[in-house]
Amino acid sequence: MHPSFSVIFFTTASGAGYGLLALLGLSAPLGLLAPNRWFSATSLALALVLITAGLLSSTVHLGRPERAWRAFSQWRSSWLSREGVMSVVTFLPALLFAFGWTIENRTDGYVPAAGAVAAVCALATVFTTGMIYATLKPIPEWHSGFTVPGYLIFSVMTGAVLFNMMLRLFGEDARLAAVCAMVAIVIGWIWKIATWRHNDAMKDPVTLNSATGLKDGTVRSIEWPHTQENYVLKEMGYRVARKHANKLRLIVHVLAFALPLVAIAIALATGGLVALAASVIAVALQASGMLVERWLFFAEARHVVALYYGR
Repeated sequence: MHPSFSVIFFTTASGAGYGLLALLGLSAPLGLLAPNRWFSATSLALALVLITAGLLSSTVHLGRPERAWRAFSQWRSSWLSREGVMSVVTFLPALLFAFGWTIENRTDGYVPAAGAVAAVCALATVFTTGMIYATLKPIPEWHSGFTVPGYLIFSVMTGAVLFNMMLRLFGEDARLAAVCAMVAIVIGWIWKIATWRHNDAMKDPVTLNSATGLKDGTVRSIEWPHTQENYVLKEMGYRVARKHANKLRLIVHVLAFALPLVAIAIALATGGLVALAASVIAVALQASGMLVERWLFFAEARHVVALYYGR
């Protein structure tokens, strides 16, 4: 599949934003949040800005962005529509949570409940995003049990790394957040390796023989339908060379997982400016690595329509 930067940015930015919002919201009923206006305002603003920027960037990929609002009406049958509905619904408890924690500077009363609801809605939105891709049967790399959990794991992972950085920035106790971030990175790393191994070992579910119903012999096309690139080939027949994919996978291993894990371990073992610098570096490295990971998510996906064009 052709990797569009607007969709790559959307899934990376909004995933991190929803992950941060979910962790902030879950921390409220657990009694882990302190009434700190600057910390609450900045952290929630970062989460909501990432979510909003990601959602807005996703409309760039649409042929008629001004008609995006019509997708909300198809929530009964479309996961894309459900994602849109959930993204809007999530803002309601999130803003109520922000009002209580930031404006009223309290962490009791309705604030923990609002935070918990916001966390559930944030994770539900990420779930709907993953389902958009997991339900696409013509793309076997996406139509598997690895897609939706991967979206949820990476959202929590990137959100945890951001959460650790924000706690360090405002002088809050970040030890628990650092441990959670490290655990999330390890889980995400294992899941990504397992996903790649699954995809590499996957056999093509559809061949020219199965598509034509001819079981015997070798089916081939005498003449391909096009002599040059068209829209279908550009969007659904995109190919990335294996050697380039392997290099990019190595970059993902290093930037998205290995170096952030080391940086947060350094932050956990030290303190002060060293810990803050290591936490900021972890966020920057992981953001770069996850952009590459999302690019590969699209570039390595093969649509069965490419068979019609001899790919």
